[in-house]
Amino acid sequence: MADVWRTPFHERQEALGGEAEEDSGWFWFMDFGDIEGEYNAVRSDAGLWDVSPLIKFDFTGPEAVAAVDKVFANDVPKKDGGVRYGPVLNAGGMMLDEGTAYRVAGDRVILMINSEGDEFDEHFARNTQGMDVTITNIARRMPNVAVQGPKSRDIVKKLTDVDFSGLKYFQFIPEEITLAGVRGYLARTGYSGELGYEFFITDPDNAVKVWDACAEEGARPFGLSAIDIARIESGLYAIAVDYNTGDTSPYDLSFDWAIKLSKPDFVGKAACQKVAANPPRRYKTLVIEGDAPEAGTAVTKDGAEVGVVKSPCTSPRYGALALATIETPVAVEGDKVEVGGSPATIHGMPIYDPEKKRPRS
Repeated sequence: MADVWRTPFHERQEALGGEAEEDSGWFWFMDFGDIEGEYNAVRSDAGLWDVSPLIKFDFTGPEAVAAVDKVFANDVPKKDGGVRYGPVLNAGGMMLDEGTAYRVAGDRVILMINSEGDEFDEHFARNTQGMDVTITNIARRMPNVAVQGPKSRDIVKKLTDVDFSGLKYFQFIPEEITLAGVRGYLARTGYSGELGYEFFITDPDNAVKVWDACAEEGARPFGLSAIDIARIESGLYAIAVDYNTGDTSPYDLSFDWAIKLSKPDFVGKAACQKVAANPPRRYKTLVIEGDAPEAGTAVTKDGAEVGVVKSPCTSPRYGALALATIETPVAVEGDKVEVGGSPATIHGMPIYDPEKKRPRS
């Protein structure tokens, strides 16, 4: 594993007894020995997460905004400091990835997604050919941490002199500030369904100071195992779990809210237009009576297969849960289906805080 990338926070997490696994050339920490405690910190207090392995593509130049608009199915924010979440599609309208566009300025947008590699470099280059834009993968020189949970604002406030009281959900400060004395961009974003902030560090040599300061103020480190429960409750997607690159329609994920067919053009638009009026499948939350099923378990109705489980978990709050793709005529909230022989009730997605009042608080 000599080529696996270690983030600036790797040693700190290793010292806590964290279990790390390799994924796409990066180490992600799974947990620190108490998954439910880590989950509870995010839901009730404040958690600290190393999100550095997410890939940041820096689009710069006079046509940076137009270039991101071409490869991103949602709108790029109209104002500096705006953030948008949405899918990245191929020409056939299938999911390649999903991520977040941060408009730093009229000539700079950072698009953060899950994946990197030649296929993404080629996809972006091919679909922005002829545009006056430069696209650079800056993930290894822009580590980032997420502070998530009801007490995250109090922690961030103690570590910066900048007044961010006016920063709303899905906004960021488009000028560098200092957090714990380290330069970076502060965003009110996250992957937990709670109030939270992310800090994108532009001074990677001093990045560990941010981790240490957040931990000293009470933010509890958590890993992928805890956030997996929180994100399933909150109806958030995971690549290679909820969708497979190149062969899953965003409409199967009920992701159409983030596909802006009113845009003049984007990769995959023509294919999306054919599906938009009548999506054959919807994405729902299932509350299951019994144990959580395995991913890939069939969802049945009156003995007929009508869907498939994608993301299962055992939630401390709800019990056995799963996100599942279900045929549209059957995907009726409140109705009953079966999963692996167990009764289940169809709920909306997300089941937790469906109006997202908590991250907007």
